[in-house]
Amino acid sequence: MNAIRVLIIEDDTRIAEMHRFFVEKVLEFEVTGIAQNLGEARELVKLLAPDLLLLDLYMPDGNGMEILHQLRGEGRAIDVILITAARHVADVQQAMRAGAFDYLVKPVVFSRFEQALIRFRKYHGQLQQQDTLEQRDIDALTHPHQAPSSAQADSVPKGIDVLTLGKVQQVFQKNNPNGLSAEEAGEQIGASRSTARRYLEYMITTGELRADLIYGSVGRPERRYFPEGSP
Repeated sequence: MNAIRVLIIEDDTRIAEMHRFFVEKVLEFEVTGIAQNLGEARELVKLLAPDLLLLDLYMPDGNGMEILHQLRGEGRAIDVILITAARHVADVQQAMRAGAFDYLVKPVVFSRFEQALIRFRKYHGQLQQQDTLEQRDIDALTHPHQAPSSAQADSVPKGIDVLTLGKVQQVFQKNNPNGLSAEEAGEQIGASRSTARRYLEYMITTGELRADLIYGSVGRPERRYFPEGSP
């Protein structure tokens, strides 16, 4: 899949560069430009044709919602993640109703930023690769944190409980740059090392995790688990 092209719309140079740094830490994303006002943003949207905008609401020449409404009015296939200090319910409602993919409140931490981009990468990739979607695919795209249905429960192998699986998946949504061992994952979900390992190995087969052998200074190498696609 081609890299997902990101345009950052942020008037604070320091914050814009921090967001650029964050984007470039996530696989399959690239920053194509930075706009520091709405006028510049409109020009770069036409010139660069990005896949995703990281959009601030408070801009020196207007409100970032103007860009979002314009994109929707023109029917452009560009998605938007809002990154803003605006916390009012009305702002969040307006953004969601206008079709924002996600809404991050400043100052944003990398783990939440990464989570939004990884979810967008999955969403974008699935729409690029498939002409039609089943209901379960649509549900996974629009309600990624929804509790598993009975149909999902039937799809996992014997010995894998969907609720426990969900707990393990939530553990790996956190920022764990050094990965997790089976023992560490087990501690976080309240399960034994062997139980955690069973779920971790299953998640490798589903493409959610990968495992690396980490060699310490002494002793045997340790098998550590990382989200698939992480550095």
